[in-house]
Amino acid sequence: MKTLYFTLANHLKIMVIPDTEAHLDGHTIITHTYSVFEDTGMGNPLIARSKESTLHLEKIEDPSYYGFITFERPGSMFSYTADGQQELTSDEATELIEHLSDVRDNPALWNELDR
Repeated sequence: MKTLYFTLANHLKIMVIPDTEAHLDGHTIITHTYSVFEDTGMGNPLIARSKESTLHLEKIEDPSYYGFITFERPGSMFSYTADGQQELTSDEATELIEHLSDVRDNPALWNELDR
């Protein structure tokens, strides 16, 4: 899955990078962990690629990093870990989880995201 971009209700622009992918019979199985950054590049894919190479390999010092969201049981159990220099509020984390859940639960959106 490609990098996702969302604008939250408070106009905060967020870039979400899926950390892992698995393939089954040639089809992508959606990942369970997503790294969250402020979208300072306005959707620039080169910025997303530069951040992908260091995800969870070491402490992320990027000032636009908010942490990561993990879906333990999609639709019922998830967590937000704020281990970046910035932190989402409870409302922002909840809204972002709702956006991610919508993408995860609607495979028809996956093809639109891969364009």
